[in-house]
Amino acid sequence: MSAEAADPAAVPRRRSRPRIDLRRLGRVALLGPVPRDRLPDAIGHVAEAHRAHHPDADLTILHRAYVLAESSHRGQMRKSGEPYITHPLAVTLILAELGAETTTLTASLLHDTVEDTEVTLDQVREQFGEEVCYLVDGVTKLEKVDYGAAAEPETFRKMLVATGNDVRVMSIKLADRLHNMRTLTVMRPEKQARIAKVTRDVLIPLAERLGVQALKTELEDLVFAILNPEEYEDTRALIAGVTGGSDPLAPIADCVRATLREAGISAEVLIRPRHFVSVHRVRRKRGELRPTDFGRLLVLVGEDADCYAVLGELHTCFTPVISEFKDFIAAPKFNLYQSLHTAVVGPEGAVAEVLIRTHRMHKVAEAGVVALGNPYAPDPTAAQQAEPSDERADPTRPGWLSRLLDWQESATDPDTFWTTLRADLAQDREITVFGTDGRTLGLPAGASCVDAAYAQHGERAHTCIGARVNGRLATLSTVLSDGDTVQLLLAQDTASGPSPEWLDHARTPAARIAITGWLSAHPDAPGPEAEDAAEPAADGPQPTAPARTRSGGRAANVVVDGPDSPTRLAGCCTPVPPDEVVGIVVRGGAVTVHRQECPAVARMREIGRAPVAARWRDEDGGRDTAACRVTLVAESFGRPRLLADLTEAIATADAAIVSATVEPPSEQRVRHTYTLQLPDAAGLPALMRAMRDVAGVYDVSRAQHPAATG
Repeated sequence: MSAEAADPAAVPRRRSRPRIDLRRLGRVALLGPVPRDRLPDAIGHVAEAHRAHHPDADLTILHRAYVLAESSHRGQMRKSGEPYITHPLAVTLILAELGAETTTLTASLLHDTVEDTEVTLDQVREQFGEEVCYLVDGVTKLEKVDYGAAAEPETFRKMLVATGNDVRVMSIKLADRLHNMRTLTVMRPEKQARIAKVTRDVLIPLAERLGVQALKTELEDLVFAILNPEEYEDTRALIAGVTGGSDPLAPIADCVRATLREAGISAEVLIRPRHFVSVHRVRRKRGELRPTDFGRLLVLVGEDADCYAVLGELHTCFTPVISEFKDFIAAPKFNLYQSLHTAVVGPEGAVAEVLIRTHRMHKVAEAGVVALGNPYAPDPTAAQQAEPSDERADPTRPGWLSRLLDWQESATDPDTFWTTLRADLAQDREITVFGTDGRTLGLPAGASCVDAAYAQHGERAHTCIGARVNGRLATLSTVLSDGDTVQLLLAQDTASGPSPEWLDHARTPAARIAITGWLSAHPDAPGPEAEDAAEPAADGPQPTAPARTRSGGRAANVVVDGPDSPTRLAGCCTPVPPDEVVGIVVRGGAVTVHRQECPAVARMREIGRAPVAARWRDEDGGRDTAACRVTLVAESFGRPRLLADLTEAIATADAAIVSATVEPPSEQRVRHTYTLQLPDAAGLPALMRAMRDVAGVYDVSRAQHPAATG
């Protein structure tokens, strides 16, 4: 199966065998029964392709699967006019050419029987076993009669969940879509466009993530022809214009062969044409195309070490283009892809891109998870060493698939799932970050500390207040890089939650769904900034009433002159007993209690808004010993371990850190701002003294941040 171009008439293809005439196969399929001791001629090509990869394969089960599929689909026709059996045959042939094992081919022959015929899953299970039944069920569509407009997204959800247990489900679906795309021209133009868009947004990214490049590249070209017909025709004409004469890469390939032969390195050097979309991308990137931009050199060797030997010879005997070098052998892509990429300047200044890989790497690069055979078959050697487990080992790097399966459980609405799935699959690169305990987290490129928090802690991440990235304090908006070490800091106050601003920094669906869910469940819980910025209400003489908390419960230690309204302690100045306090009535009648000297109070008076009287309740002999929250600012000279010593002093006083920020050093001076939860307001002076006693700290004061007046 080729993946080099979508139009066989435009560009010569390199194939191990010609594309099968499905109309001829359809006629053969209708000729009737054949002797039991041989396969029907209709699947002879499938058997030949399968035996090329698996010489010892037992074809008996394929024979039985074909007989059931042909008899079940007999009389059904495709819109192209071919017998329907040609479709499962074509899908099976695609997978056989990629090297799929017998179980996958059996399921692909049967993949439409349950959906389109009277065959049931119980029959499939009884005749072919549980594994084939699972694969057939995984690719069977849900009925529109039952699901309506949600049938398509829910079918993909079902398929992805099944893929989480067995990636061969998606292999069959990708081959199924490829054959449907090849024959899509019989559909109405609007239906062609709809199917092509789903293929572009969902199935092509899945093919990329599963490493099935042979399917991905041909799907890209077929989608390109439907959705961008003018650009497709321009690219086709451009490629056709350079394929008539001699290949400009041929002289460079000859030089490479001679160089490797002299070095004693056994290697196969091929010229690999670019497919249409690849040429189009290079053209958009570089503008004017060089003659050598229409293909690349592919060097295939036997062992991993030979790859680096080839690289050394090429960089020694040719001038390398260093900016083009990439080592995907030492650091494989998350879709199993391994190869060395480089570019060299050949004779007469021609630049050629070169891919260097082993034959095994090439097979995996083309076929991805399909090339792994049955990835879940137990390894007898490993089975003796490993402890038994009920879980299957995912052969792909499972980060993206695990994240997808996690967040889809929270996206119960089909439209939300469909939109989020497309956005998630659009993120085509992955990074790995490390926790301080050694665990690894796979995240999409561009992920922030918010994403890391939800990936590691789930809903506990609602209480995240900051992070340390590579040992340094960082905000939650910090974008992570591959290889970073991340320590997430969680507040002890489990009642706190995320702010809407977190959505600006969340890239993973899991984080966005969790944050949106929390905000929807707590519509009356705005952050301190929002509350302090609310516009004050009209003032006037009002009766005295004990204060209520934001949630409606009574605050044990504050009394304000006003109605029985929700009340909170201001986050800007964090008053605690025995501070002199006043209240500010904000929008909705709620009261925010500030310290008398808070700049927000002065600003209220300047605009004619008189504060309301407030006082601490007289309990326990005149001093309230209830827990309180306070914000302290520590001014210090920068030195190593300063942050650790300050946090130790805070912990010794039994105070919990709710949030912490460290401003960048200025003239070797550092400002730390801590919001702390104290078990007893009476302990505040002792805490401030303990912080001042830390070496390098020259002042500790209460925060005096001005609040916005709205």
